[in-house]
Amino acid sequence: MAVEEAERSVVVTGAASPRGIGRATATLLAQKGWGVGVLDIDEARGRELAGELAETYHVPTCSVAADVSDEKQVRSAVDTLEAALPPIGGLANVAGVSSPVDYLELTSTEWHRVININLNGVHYVTRRVAETMARNRFGRIVSVSSVSAQRGGGTYSKTPYSVAKAGLIGLTRSLARELGPYGITVNAVAPGPIDTDIMGGPLTSERKADLAKDLVVNRVGVPQDVAATIAFLLSDEAAFISGQTVNVDGGLYMH
Repeated sequence: MAVEEAERSVVVTGAASPRGIGRATATLLAQKGWGVGVLDIDEARGRELAGELAETYHVPTCSVAADVSDEKQVRSAVDTLEAALPPIGGLANVAGVSSPVDYLELTSTEWHRVININLNGVHYVTRRVAETMARNRFGRIVSVSSVSAQRGGGTYSKTPYSVAKAGLIGLTRSLARELGPYGITVNAVAPGPIDTDIMGGPLTSERKADLAKDLVVNRVGVPQDVAATIAFLLSDEAAFISGQTVNVDGGLYMH
């Protein structure tokens, strides 16, 4: 089944956080006319966002609560979104958790918590959505990695976070190769310091200034910086880009 641009939906995971990349992405895509499926563990905030987007931008929306680290919940949630929205043409994997624990203090519980949400969760959502995209012979998938994966940490979060986000880069490349024949592109973005709660709460002006010292621009990023890149990679203009990790990091990591 062909998926026309004017009648596509995007699933955005982790969209409910008030100051997050997911919310900025869902808002920008709704503004561009996409139907939006909100998949977030926070049921109340997810429903509130879906309502706001529908009212403001007059696009179809639906919100479902699910823990991305639980495959059964994920599959059920995507089933619900698929039944309520126009054909799913895009997926933005944004849900994630931070982990500032030093390696020598790291417990097995914390290791598995971070890997399960930040890596396994992306696989579970992507696996289910890719079934639909492959059937429709069209799809755009974008996952949020991190500059931490490329630099070996050096950010607020430490080793398990870096490992999970590095895994997303490998997953992105492999899926681009496997899913390309079905008309599906798969890419990642690697944000640097972005002013979101995943950085350990709102950034003070002093902390922003300190972080900006390592950048070649004069400020830390905002969620909209990353959302704009995700929206581009989900668009038809990016049809010839796949298997790539695009850094949105103010020049922190140049490779």
